[in-house]
Amino acid sequence: MIGDQFEGTPLVSAVMPCLDEELTLPICIRKAMKAFEQLGIHGEVVVADNGSKDRSVAIAESLGARVIHQPVKGYGAALQAGIAGSRGEIIIMGDSDDSYDWLAIGSFVAKIQEGNDMVMGNRFKGGIDPGAMPPLHRYLGNPVLSFISRIAFRVPIGDFHCGMRAFTRSGFERMKPRTSGMEFATEMIASAAGCGLKIAEIPITLHKDQRDRPPHLRSFRDGWRHLKFIVSYAPDHLFLYPGIALLAAGLLLQGALVTGPLQLGPVYLGIHFLALAGGASLMGFNVMAMGVLAKVIVGNRFPRSLGRGTLRFIHLFRVERGLFLGGGLFGVGFLAAFLLLLYWMAHPGRAMPGTIHAAFVAIHLMVLGVNVLFTSFLIHLALAENQVQ
Repeated sequence: MIGDQFEGTPLVSAVMPCLDEELTLPICIRKAMKAFEQLGIHGEVVVADNGSKDRSVAIAESLGARVIHQPVKGYGAALQAGIAGSRGEIIIMGDSDDSYDWLAIGSFVAKIQEGNDMVMGNRFKGGIDPGAMPPLHRYLGNPVLSFISRIAFRVPIGDFHCGMRAFTRSGFERMKPRTSGMEFATEMIASAAGCGLKIAEIPITLHKDQRDRPPHLRSFRDGWRHLKFIVSYAPDHLFLYPGIALLAAGLLLQGALVTGPLQLGPVYLGIHFLALAGGASLMGFNVMAMGVLAKVIVGNRFPRSLGRGTLRFIHLFRVERGLFLGGGLFGVGFLAAFLLLLYWMAHPGRAMPGTIHAAFVAIHLMVLGVNVLFTSFLIHLALAENQVQ
């Protein structure tokens, strides 16, 4: 199928982000055009210039590439502008520093034409030339962030940050990536997985780039931006699971201490542990509620993340249930506190050490009930605004 393309609208667009790459950009452009010729397809090279001050733009135009100017700084911003300005049905993106071999784009095109929406390169399977990747990135940064991403987004991709990848135009329109920095690479895969796109991976070799200057990548700044995106768009792991665990642990410990302190061997569990239990359960509920809100927000963008189980869990927070549960918790706590007050009034001046645990739990139930009640209204608003049924 690769050679079946008539002149006119290009089949493939090779999009190269560029910021002062006059030394290596012509190598990449020539390789991409040679690949089009070898494959017998009509392709175009689009250079997404991000404000180059050297001769990059003039060189690109002289070699027949189209230049798209993006004044907003950032790797993601440049790529989004270049992709928007491209015309091919298949888009291949890759750096313009000659670290990826643009002559090898045929394997990406073939994999797309097999029916995949997105094809990732995997440098760890294809090979990394000596000096091509700093040890910090090769043995820590990329493996760790890719591992976390696989868990967070439930997609078996081995190299989340490979800069060379292909995708269909229709697939990219469904992804709708928004970030402007280096985290754009992670966002694309997260979006593709969240939209249910078909993703494949092929081995690719990373070569030592031919720049005569340091790379634009900043290890800790860009690593943090990747990590921040990953955890922000994984509400199950950031909010729900920790929140549920805290809430359950706090309620169980309060139940054990409601009638008074416990002695478990050498360990004495008194009022201080009851205070910790109350704080843990309130904190857990609030974190869990924030997780539900986050799931609604993320689900509006990535519908696939809202499976039946998730929707059933979210619907536990409907207003009617919130009114019933929150009102019930508040009512039980209020009744217990009122009975304790009557007991105190009937025995003025008497110390009541045996009731302090019960009073503490009663107040906690009232606070938790209020939280449940008003949170249900907030989640109802989020569901309505995001049109989640």
